[in-house]
Amino acid sequence: MSRLPLIQPETATGEAAELLAGVQKALGVTPNMTKAMVNSPAVLKAYLGFSGALGSGSLGAAIGERIALLTAQENGCDYCLSAHTYIATNIAKIDGDEATEARAGRSGDTKAQAALTFAAAVLRTKGGVEDADVKAAKEAGLSDGEVAEVIAHVALNVFTNYLNKAGDVAIDWPVVRADS
Repeated sequence: MSRLPLIQPETATGEAAELLAGVQKALGVTPNMTKAMVNSPAVLKAYLGFSGALGSGSLGAAIGERIALLTAQENGCDYCLSAHTYIATNIAKIDGDEATEARAGRSGDTKAQAALTFAAAVLRTKGGVEDADVKAAKEAGLSDGEVAEVIAHVALNVFTNYLNKAGDVAIDWPVVRADS
């Protein structure tokens, strides 16, 4: 049972109803995470804005999903690990083995590996990366903008990990556990 009420689209009113209708229209589903977020419409609006902006970034969905998987694994967030495993393999079309490897910060794709290595440094140091970490990311082929996007992807996913863990949001995706 979630610690935060899951606001159902059919009973939501006002701005919450509008936001949930937008999620349903965009995704074809209304995930429990968004139903928990909309307890404060400002939270769901912030998430949708941040996520939408990164979706148009230069890293692309496949690398973004790999970063999401790494972050969920590192933070032990089963909700996000479940959601992003599904999204990575079914929407971003990442091979299942590659998705599993991303959880450990590994990728067969050179650019994705550079992003994951830097993302792991950001996670490990809670943002306090060293000059050498940034230099290595750039030498591995990431632009300054892509370095900034990796940091943003980590921050967005830490936010959703914390919300789902603190709210004990019920998993509504095929379940994947951080300890498996």
